[in-house]
Amino acid sequence: MCMRKYIFVLFITAFLSSCSHKPVKVLLATSKGDIVVKLYDETPIHRDNFKKLAKTHALDGTLFHRVIKDFMIQGGDPSSKGAKPGILLGEDQVGEDLPAEIRYPEIFHKRGSLAAAREGDDVNPERKSSGSQFYIVWGKSSHLNGKYTVFGEVESGLDVVEEIQNVSTDENDRPLEDVVLLEMKVK
Repeated sequence: MCMRKYIFVLFITAFLSSCSHKPVKVLLATSKGDIVVKLYDETPIHRDNFKKLAKTHALDGTLFHRVIKDFMIQGGDPSSKGAKPGILLGEDQVGEDLPAEIRYPEIFHKRGSLAAAREGDDVNPERKSSGSQFYIVWGKSSHLNGKYTVFGEVESGLDVVEEIQNVSTDENDRPLEDVVLLEMKVK
């Protein structure tokens, strides 16, 4: 009887600890306002990488360098820090490429999805993700399902995403007025 109680207590303890797990959340403080993203446990490599980028402040001061109205906003290029207006950005990253963690159809692109940018299939058939470049979906993105790793979603600050995706851009989709990722912080 004592052994059964012990096993029961272990089971209940394990069950309760799994229920009380809190998802990792990251604050993206931008020059347009704050965005809070919740990272998915189903994509642990991307979750842990984004958390590390926040803890090391690797992307603080970078720009949202690619903004396409009614589609998405993209950031995470370390060479965008202090970049002069008009310079083409989006070719650099922090760290190495990450193996794809595509979980479609369970996890798919929707408004507010946080996903990893990557090189195209012609040079990247494994669909590896950038070590730091990411995008947040605003709309018209279902064609990306099953092709890019979605690793989180906006929990608050969709109004900020909307404001950013509405800014004026040049022919390379770079905002005419810099939109800065001031700080990333794990909450």
